[in-house]
Amino acid sequence: MKASNYLCTLKKYKVNFSQYTKEFSYNLKLAYPIILGMVGHTLIGIVDNIMVGKLGSTELAAVSLGNSMIFIAMSLGIGFSTAITPIVAEGDAEKNDKKIRNAFHHGLFLCTILGLMLFGVVVLAKPIMELLKQPADVIALAKPYLDWVAFSLIPLIMYQGYKQFADGLSLTKYSMYAMVMANVLHVGINYLLIYGIWIFPKMGIVGAALGTVISRIFLVMFMHIMISRREELKHHFQNFSFSEIKKETIKKIISIGFPSAMQMLFEVVLFTASIWLCGNIGKTSQAANQIALSLASMTFMFAMGLSVTSMIRVSNQRGLNDFKNLIVVARSIFLLAIIIETVFAILFIAFHNYLPHIFLNMENGGQLLDNNEVIAIASKLLLIAAVFQISDGIQVVVLGALRGLQDVKIPMYITFVAYWVIGFPISYYLAEYTDLKAEGVWIGLLAGLTAAAIFLYIRFHYLTKKLINNSVSNS
Repeated sequence: MKASNYLCTLKKYKVNFSQYTKEFSYNLKLAYPIILGMVGHTLIGIVDNIMVGKLGSTELAAVSLGNSMIFIAMSLGIGFSTAITPIVAEGDAEKNDKKIRNAFHHGLFLCTILGLMLFGVVVLAKPIMELLKQPADVIALAKPYLDWVAFSLIPLIMYQGYKQFADGLSLTKYSMYAMVMANVLHVGINYLLIYGIWIFPKMGIVGAALGTVISRIFLVMFMHIMISRREELKHHFQNFSFSEIKKETIKKIISIGFPSAMQMLFEVVLFTASIWLCGNIGKTSQAANQIALSLASMTFMFAMGLSVTSMIRVSNQRGLNDFKNLIVVARSIFLLAIIIETVFAILFIAFHNYLPHIFLNMENGGQLLDNNEVIAIASKLLLIAAVFQISDGIQVVVLGALRGLQDVKIPMYITFVAYWVIGFPISYYLAEYTDLKAEGVWIGLLAGLTAAAIFLYIRFHYLTKKLINNSVSNS
């Protein structure tokens, strides 16, 4: 009897391809503000790279090295903050206002503490640059840059608390508006302080760092003002008291946030390791790696936006106990991510010889030899990036769906194995012991991301099958 019930349920859950594509419109409506907001995140780093790249390859390598440490800290903060979204989204589906308020207040409280801690850790970790045997002239420029950008982690992680709260309520446009305003401010300040325009001193890469700090302070201010003025959200900003902070809620957020932070950390540290490996090869390889990473990071933000969409929508369906739609929604987002990343892959292949020129001043005769070498390496890396971003897109949207199911511990182990048992050893071996050098580093990245995509999807399939079985047992 149970077998026949199970077969009937499978037929009920079976969907046509058109049912996935019907979800595309709503997925994109929810995702595009998230994507634009995340592109804005990446643009802050890319604007620094483009403007600083005009100063020289050494300055570009210094920003790359400094940001490599910032990205590690940032990954912990952003990864941890994602715990807020599924709880808020589930509470929104359940119409549980208390659950939403608790998740927001406790999440923002924890994000503020984490931002302060990450600032201190990054500043204290500067000696690591010497231990990693990076070029001395690059380190000398990177240290003062790092001090200032580390401070910007405090407002940035606080902003994440607001963003994840709004995302959980499907109010995804606010982070986009805040990020657009912050980026406009960032470009203007960078231009004035890097090159010394008008009455402002020429500060080089330290000017770029100050631009990042100021823009991120305004970022969190913009976000707070916009959300707190929305009528139906005003009560979440009133009568806050530290007596509301409860150990049980903190434990719940940490139980989701810590594994989520580690998942993101494992991936970001893998990419950071690629920067260090390329730095060991030489500054031209490091600069080329930074160019390829900047471009790949930009396209990856589209998949990241869909990942958040996946987390929101899966959390909503989980709150409604609608497992049929949960599976349809999740798979529609997976398919959409594959289509979008494939389009970017084609563009990377078509323009791999031209895109690196954006980041370098080819009119500087003194830098011409280095710049030509950087372009030659970067163009090859972009061919590998064209393939790996498809794997990267799949793994991140599936990870978003798993977070929506509040399944975070097993995915944490999966990402560790994929990136550090499979990906990094391949990168290290090919970079250090073969003639592939920087290309070898990226082949290892491709291997790690592909393994993560496969294993995470298997995990999602297993959990959704288990949900179907449970629904059959309870019917």
